[in-house]
Amino acid sequence: MERLPFPLAEEPDPHMAEVGRKLFAGPVDFLKGVVAMDGLPPADRIEVCFAGRSNVGKSSLINALTGRKGIARASNTPGRTQEINFFTLGEERYLVDLPGYGYANAPLSVVEKWQRLLKQYLQGRQTLRRAFVLIDARHGVKAVDEEIMKLLDSAAVTFQCVLTKADKVKLADRERVLNQVRGALSKHPAAFPELVLTSSEKGDGIASLRSIIASLT
Repeated sequence: MERLPFPLAEEPDPHMAEVGRKLFAGPVDFLKGVVAMDGLPPADRIEVCFAGRSNVGKSSLINALTGRKGIARASNTPGRTQEINFFTLGEERYLVDLPGYGYANAPLSVVEKWQRLLKQYLQGRQTLRRAFVLIDARHGVKAVDEEIMKLLDSAAVTFQCVLTKADKVKLADRERVLNQVRGALSKHPAAFPELVLTSSEKGDGIASLRSIIASLT
C-alpha cells in the first residue's frame, strides 16, 4: 500500500510512551516572558517551541501536555499574549510558547515589533530543535499559517504540524482537512513529514507528542 505523504504519527511504543510521560510528569515551571532578544535565557539546553494563530488551542494543548491546568494562560482576547514565554521542562529542556498570530487588533507598531522579535528568535536560536505549528483541525491551513511556515522555511527550522481540536471534527470531514493540510505542507521544505492529530479535551495524540519531544536530542 502506498504510504501517504505526511502520515499521522503512530502511537508511541510502551518504552517511548513512558519516557515521554516521565518527562512531562517531572518539574515544569514558568521561567520568564521575553519581549526583546536580550531577555532570552541562556541557550544551554534543547528547546521546542509552539506556534499557532490566536484561538487555535495552544494554551490548552500545553496545559494538556504538562498535565497542569493553568501553566499556559488561555485568553479570550485574541492576540493578547505578545511575549515569548519560556518554561523549564525538567533540567534539560525549554518549552517555548510563541505569541499567537493572525489578528490585527493590536496597534500596527506593536504587531511589527512582535513579528520582528519572532523572526529574530527563530533565526538566531541554535538550541531550537523543532517548532510545532498548530492548525485547527476544523479549518485546515489558513493564509496566516502560511506566513509562519515561510518564516520557518527561511530560518531553516524544522517544523511539525499539530492539528488541534480533533474531537470537534466529524470523521467524514477529517480526511478532507488532512488532505488540505498535506497539500499545503508539501510546499514547505522545513516541514517534518508527519502530522500529529490531537484533542486537548479527550487526550488524543498527547502521548505521541510527549514522546516526540522526549526523543529530540
